[in-house]
Amino acid sequence: MMRVDVATLFPEMCQRVLDESILGRAAKRGYIETHCHQIRDYTLNRQKQVDDYPYGGGCGMVMNAQPIYDCCQDIIRQVEEQGRQRPHIIFMTAAGQRFSEETAKRLAQYDSLLLVCGHYEGMDERVIEELADEEISIGDYVLTGGELAALVVADSVLRLQPGVLSQPEGYQDESHWNGLLEYPQYTRPEEWRGKKVPEILLSGHHGNIDKWRREQSLERTRIRRPDLYEAYQNEHNQNQKK
Repeated sequence: MMRVDVATLFPEMCQRVLDESILGRAAKRGYIETHCHQIRDYTLNRQKQVDDYPYGGGCGMVMNAQPIYDCCQDIIRQVEEQGRQRPHIIFMTAAGQRFSEETAKRLAQYDSLLLVCGHYEGMDERVIEELADEEISIGDYVLTGGELAALVVADSVLRLQPGVLSQPEGYQDESHWNGLLEYPQYTRPEEWRGKKVPEILLSGHHGNIDKWRREQSLERTRIRRPDLYEAYQNEHNQNQKK
């Protein structure tokens, strides 16, 4: 059972998301475990202030190292008291490595993860240097805080855990799993607003259906994501040469 902890200024918001839908049901059944922690609880001042002005000037405020560090240390203690190893600690930052399905597969192998969410103009770099095993960004844009990014990472990693999805095919046929985008999907009715389901999907011939889906996946990737298509073709050609 994988455990994911989130250190944040908005634990109730994050926990509500993690307790819903597929992940919520998986947690109730004991397949995964999630906990969200309030960084503000670890401040040492009466005002519960967690930020201050940046050295060198500039806009905005920077989160203090101390409450983040103490919060993470307490989470580490809780995790280790369960008999687990120290969690793999990830700081959600705009300067981190870009997240991908391959990253999700790698992170899914850990027993526990600790996702740390920044806010305001970011976090004191010293606490990142002290604790982070890696920094992750979910894309080339900036959010108001790391919470949404942490939830994206948690969702994509936890759904890969045994028992969370009813069948492994639930994620193995999806976009990015094998480097390609997923083929088009259809359901009832057979005709909607004059648009019909492709005849091949009604044929019952699974071999032809699999071939059609692969062709659609390749063509969709070629048109929409030429970068992925080129990388896939290069890897495919290299494998053929081996």
